[in-house]
Amino acid sequence: MKLTTEKRIIEGPAGEMKLIILRPLEITEKVPGMLWIHGGGYTMGMADMVHVSRGADAARHYGAVVVSPEYRLSGQAPYPAALEDCYAALCWLKDHAGELGVRDDQIMVGGESAGGGLTAAVCMAARDRGYVNVSFQMPLYPMLDCQDTESSRNNHGKIWNTARNHEGWRRYLGALYGRQDVPPYASPARQTDYRGLPPAYTYVCQGEPFYTETLDYIRHLNEAGVEATVDVYPGDVHAFDEYLAWTPAGRQARAVFREKYKYATEHYFAPQRRQQEENDAH
Repeated sequence: MKLTTEKRIIEGPAGEMKLIILRPLEITEKVPGMLWIHGGGYTMGMADMVHVSRGADAARHYGAVVVSPEYRLSGQAPYPAALEDCYAALCWLKDHAGELGVRDDQIMVGGESAGGGLTAAVCMAARDRGYVNVSFQMPLYPMLDCQDTESSRNNHGKIWNTARNHEGWRRYLGALYGRQDVPPYASPARQTDYRGLPPAYTYVCQGEPFYTETLDYIRHLNEAGVEATVDVYPGDVHAFDEYLAWTPAGRQARAVFREKYKYATEHYFAPQRRQQEENDAH
């Protein structure tokens, strides 16, 4: 499916913020909208990374409208800057759903690595603040836990490892780094109440740093009654679906992601508050 790419400047929490918007060239009916958040350990990356993301796959194969925010990196401002920028982009997506051709009962959030961590944090903020209802989340191999886990401790991966993980969290958390009272919006693994979060799908390699926290996140969602699944692939390369895209595991992960996205469009809906009130009235 042919896509159009648009750069839009919106008013963010700290001034102007860039969005990259991917849309089908022709939209004959409203489609799901997806906030896609790039990775980079909270320290690097850019909105244009969306072009090689699984979010772009959903747009190309199924006609989703995908919005990628150029959120502030930790070198510009530590937590909560990135979270608030991404949440503002989510609110913008909801507010402009009609203009974009988006179904406002199928607003999804996804991202890779640190973008996966921000996906979880944004979904928590959306649940708690009550302005946007998210229908589905796809936090791929997410960076969730600011404390060492069984798989992130003494990990020597080439793409991401223990040393890089510590540095990424140190920069992102700023004065919160090393404290025991880090809030779940900053490190979603610190969450204690998973009720009411959106259904989820993710995947991860069994030997990479984020293996343990990814499985823990899905387990906590399941224990809270939230539908959530994870696929585990062999290997130890973080972001294997991008860095090893040509391998059997990389190809399978991309194909299964598309299947899970399609399933989500057919089974998960989250009407916005105004729409829900109108539905209840009838």
